[in-house]
Amino acid sequence: MGETTLNGFGAKPARPSGLRGLAADWASDQRAFKSASWGKAMMWIFLLSDTFVFSCFLLAYMTVRMSTTLAWPDPSSVFALHIGGADIPLILIAIMTFVLISSSGTMAIAVNFAYRRSRGLTVLFLLLTAVLGATFVGMQAFEWTKLISEGVRPWGNPWGAPQFGAAFFMITGFHGTHVTFGVIFLLIVAAKVWRGEYDRGTKGFFTSRPGDYEHVEIMGLYWHFVDLVWVFIFAFFYLW
Repeated sequence: MGETTLNGFGAKPARPSGLRGLAADWASDQRAFKSASWGKAMMWIFLLSDTFVFSCFLLAYMTVRMSTTLAWPDPSSVFALHIGGADIPLILIAIMTFVLISSSGTMAIAVNFAYRRSRGLTVLFLLLTAVLGATFVGMQAFEWTKLISEGVRPWGNPWGAPQFGAAFFMITGFHGTHVTFGVIFLLIVAAKVWRGEYDRGTKGFFTSRPGDYEHVEIMGLYWHFVDLVWVFIFAFFYLW
């Protein structure tokens, strides 16, 4: 047994040495982990695994970009919109980025009102977040349609390196799928808040345990992650 030391709060056992000390450290970490809810812990694990996937995609993109011998298409020209007789570079991408980053703010406000038990305002900002997310997906669909009409395919494009099409559709498509699922679950959570299921502790969607407003925060973790990933996609794919 370890010796006891005194501190301002009374007697406290000292950390054992050797293997017992290592076991005590692991036990402490286990107790700290158990203080987190199951849903929040699982969401963090999911986001960590998703981080690896997006990192692999971006690393593969950078490897292809630096190793190809053919000219890589200029993003400023490829993603320009013809407005008022002039080509404005990256205007659509800039608007998409603004919309998605703004949705992160509305999501944070929704979480704030959720913990205040303000059902009406929580639903309002959840729906606003969903509308901004759907707007982003709609603009991304327009971007895909424009490039496909100009001849971009997963196996080639009219402006140079054929890997451009595969990288574009894979990375933006995978992220767009995340945003789409996020919008769907935002609507589900908003409906549950509106019906008062979290106030009554009703057993919730995908779980047999009673629900509470922490589900809004868990949804917020996912949404902020999706927004953060887009910042990296924007920097590496559109600005490089």
